[in-house]
Amino acid sequence: MNRTMKRWALNETGRQNLKLTEAEIPQPGPNEVLVRVNAVSLNFRDKVIIEGGMGNGMPMPFTPGSDMAGVVEAIGPGTTRFSQGDRVISSFNADWIDGKLNNNAKNPHYNTIGYAIQGVLAEYVIMNEEWLVKAPQTLTDAEASTLVCAGLTAWFALIERGGLRAGETVLVQGTGGVALFALQIAKAVGAEVFVTSSSDEKLAAAAALGADHGINRKKEDWVEAIYRLTNERGIDHVVDTVGGRNFADSVRAVASHGRISLIGMMDTHDTSASGALLLLKSPTVQGIGVGHRRALEDFIRAVDWLKLKPVINQSFRFSELPEALEQLDKGVFGKIVINVG
Repeated sequence: MNRTMKRWALNETGRQNLKLTEAEIPQPGPNEVLVRVNAVSLNFRDKVIIEGGMGNGMPMPFTPGSDMAGVVEAIGPGTTRFSQGDRVISSFNADWIDGKLNNNAKNPHYNTIGYAIQGVLAEYVIMNEEWLVKAPQTLTDAEASTLVCAGLTAWFALIERGGLRAGETVLVQGTGGVALFALQIAKAVGAEVFVTSSSDEKLAAAAALGADHGINRKKEDWVEAIYRLTNERGIDHVVDTVGGRNFADSVRAVASHGRISLIGMMDTHDTSASGALLLLKSPTVQGIGVGHRRALEDFIRAVDWLKLKPVINQSFRFSELPEALEQLDKGVFGKIVINVG
C-alpha cells in the first residue's frame, strides 16, 4: 500500500479555496478503522459548508463530505465491530446510536461527519468503529454512499418517526436525493405519492419511479392542486425539503392531524405559518436531522429486502469535485457521486 494519499482540503471557507492535497495515510488507533474510500455522495449541505454558509465549526484544515462507502483496510486495537475487507458506509451523526439525541437546548451541537468531524473526500479515512455500518449487499459502493444522508433522512421521516402506512398520502417536494428516496420508500409501503417540481421532464421521471401525481409548481399553485387532487382532504405526510417561507404552504397542504417533516434549508428565511391552521389541523411538525445509526441499519436491511435502487444523476472522478459542485448548483434529479477508488 502507498504511504501517501490524496484528499480534498480547505484552509478557509470558499469554494475557490478547495485544494486537492497529499497526506500520509493515517493508521488506526484503539477502536478505530482505516477505510479505503471508493465512493462519496454529495449533498446540498456540503456545498453550503464549503462556502461558509453554516458557520465556522469545522476543524481546519478541513476535508468536507459526509457520505462514504468503502472497504476496511485495517483495524486498530480493541476493534470488534468490523474486520479487514468488510464493505462499510459512514453514519452521518457520529455519536447518535439510537433513541433520543443527547443535545443542548440553548446551543444544540452539530456533531456530524463532514462538519464538526473531518469529512470523507479522501482516498483513506480513519473512523471510530461506532461511526460505521456494514454496506448493503445489493448495492454498489456508489449506490451505497447515497444512503448515508439522503436515504436515511427520508426513512427517518416516513418510517422511523412517521409510521407511514399503506393507503396514506405523501407529498414529496422536488426531485433531489431525499425527495426521490421518500418517493421510493413511500411507494414500497403502499402510499399514494404526490410530487412537485418546476420541470415537466423531472415529473415524468418521477412518474416512472412510481409517483401517482405530478404537479408543476411553475404552472399552477401547488397547494390548490393538492386540494383538487385530494378532494380538499390534504396530505397525511408532507416532506418539506425547502423550509423557510415554504413551510407556510406545507401547513396549508397538510391534512387534519397529518405530519410535516421539515428537512430542507434551501430557503434560509425563518420558518413561520398560520397559527390558526396549526391549531385547527393539529399536525405533527418534526425537524429531521438525518437520523441515528440503528435506523440506518434498519434502512439497509430494507434496501436489501426491497431491492431498492438509488437514483444517481451523474458520477464524477475524484479530481472533478469542482465540476461536481457546479452540477449540484444546477439542481439534479437524484444524487451526485464522486468515484474515489
